Amino acid sequence: MSIELLSIPQTLTLKSSSVNEPVRKSAWRPLKSSDFQRVPPKSRNFSARSSLSFENGGYKQFPNGVGAKDGVIIVDHGSRRRESNLMLNEFVAMFRDKTGYPIVEPAHMELAEPSIRDAFGLCVQSGANRVIVSPFFLFPGRHWYQDIPLLTADAAKEHPGVSYMVTAPLGLHELLVDVVNDRIKHCLSHVAGDADECAACAGTSKCKLY
Repeated sequence: MSIELLSIPQTLTLKSSSVNEPVRKSAWRPLKSSDFQRVPPKSRNFSARSSLSFENGGYKQFPNGVGAKDGVIIVDHGSRRRESNLMLNEFVAMFRDKTGYPIVEPAHMELAEPSIRDAFGLCVQSGANRVIVSPFFLFPGRHWYQDIPLLTADAAKEHPGVSYMVTAPLGLHELLVDVVNDRIKHCLSHVAGDADECAACAGTSKCKLY
């Protein structure tokens, strides 16, 4: 049985916390196939709308970007394992150094701190008048569709006049192919004794043949 790709919106609509409209926390229901538009079979490839690509040998250039008064929150799920949570801090430091964005904060959706509320407040304290929440998730699911937007809306209530948005998750991106391939090769090299454990599994002894 073939699995058809689903076309899912890439970003949530930009909202402003200055609008005094109550957030309705409706009970979550499983998404039905009718909630999405099916992509015709001939369109099922990496050129679909949900994939990002390259232009002129580099990243695709977009006319709008992060400004000096923008705060970026990179949010993952959160873990009971301390080492996993610390890895998000390391990634955020890498992201900040690579992009040069002045206001970047880590956040965990649940199970650990800082929370989305904490990170939102830190962005505002640093001078942000718009907060961009970027889910560090691979594909769209309940956390992106419901949980993160609700948590962000709750956090924004404390900061009237500060707008925010929740971006799409990572989705299909050509660079992810290289990342996955690099990880596979590194683990095979570790098993062969030619490479140390990577940061993801260091100290766990999980990267081995069974």
